[in-house]
Amino acid sequence: MQNDFYGDCDRERIEGEAALREGEHRGPFQIDRDRIIHTSAFRRLQNKTQVFFSGEYDFYRTRLTHSIEVAQIGRSLCDRLNRTSPLLGPGHCLDADLVEAACLAHDIGHPPFGHTGERTLHRLMEPYGGFEGNAQTLRILTKILFGPGRGMNPTRALLDGVLKYKTLHGDVEEQRNHFLYADQAAVLDFVTAGRPFPRSLPSGAARNGFRSIECRIMDWADDTAYSLHDIADGIEAGFIRIDGIERWASAQPLTESEGKRLEELIAAIRRGRVESTVGKKIGRFIGAAELVEADSSDAFLADLSARHRYRLAIDPGVKEECALYKRLALDLVFRSRQLQQLDRKSDYILSRLFGVFAEIYIVPDKPGRGHYRLLSDEEEALVFSQPDEAARARVVCDVLAKMTDGIASRTYRRLFDADFGSIVDLV
Repeated sequence: MQNDFYGDCDRERIEGEAALREGEHRGPFQIDRDRIIHTSAFRRLQNKTQVFFSGEYDFYRTRLTHSIEVAQIGRSLCDRLNRTSPLLGPGHCLDADLVEAACLAHDIGHPPFGHTGERTLHRLMEPYGGFEGNAQTLRILTKILFGPGRGMNPTRALLDGVLKYKTLHGDVEEQRNHFLYADQAAVLDFVTAGRPFPRSLPSGAARNGFRSIECRIMDWADDTAYSLHDIADGIEAGFIRIDGIERWASAQPLTESEGKRLEELIAAIRRGRVESTVGKKIGRFIGAAELVEADSSDAFLADLSARHRYRLAIDPGVKEECALYKRLALDLVFRSRQLQQLDRKSDYILSRLFGVFAEIYIVPDKPGRGHYRLLSDEEEALVFSQPDEAARARVVCDVLAKMTDGIASRTYRRLFDADFGSIVDLV
């Protein structure tokens, strides 16, 4: 059955349409999803930090397992809205393959060592245009997924589905994060089909809050996954214990409903039923989202695509519960002495690596002459073909950002640990 929710504008690809191979049975959004899954960039997420360093224990979540869980939640939410929303029907419905593709891709630009790695690369890249995980995701999908200058030629709908932020770096002086790279203006222009943003959406928070319905579903699926799963992993790792929750709660201005949620969590820990409790809450979070029509004052691009005619309304009580779990995980897990020590180490590793690469590849008087070769032949050729320091720094940043936790740590040891490494090392 034809689905009129999506039109040619949604399916258009940023580099134009390539000829489909004979017998191709997949739709454009299925092709988008499959191109993401079958890449080394997606596989590398299995060794990138979610909460705890990847490889610590088999049962902790990594960026890969997190992305898969977000995709499952996103598809379930999409399917539920298609079945229950009076605004949708068989011939006018959300595309679950598109939502899944956006969910699978949403973290593909994240560097090693989680949010610490993102903050470190942003600090190091600040003179050259900064670093942002969402902007890097966009760069990977459009520019470098399959090699230099070889993106996946995504559809407009997919790009809009992962594009949480729509403010360019430098547009707002105080914009320290949540931006796109300045040289991604053309991609942003493609996403909006060449239409300038209205005055009601100036640069900054207002513009970043403007998102397609698929992006809103992806974002709520992401919030659902990490607010609940970070708690589960924190309990499993011993960072969140009953006495810790009770001490934390006594120091917080909790509402009555927040107090009840913490009592439920404590009861689940006592019974050893954390996983099953989290599973039930995922279903509750999915059921808390409803589709609503966009307000007329918030309808930029609504005439162009149904993707901008709807918004996601989340039950306030569930939003409060989600925020509660985020606060609990932040204070008891992410701000714990143990994780802060690991974060300091991660910052140090990336800073040292960037410093060495910068000496050779970013700021030398004559790049490429008489240097130690630390990058692959393809990466070196790409660096030395760049016109200026900022462009060379961006390529170096790409190299560091795609590293897994393990590769970054081994590269650091190979460069700085006199007792580590040999000529037979391959990576």
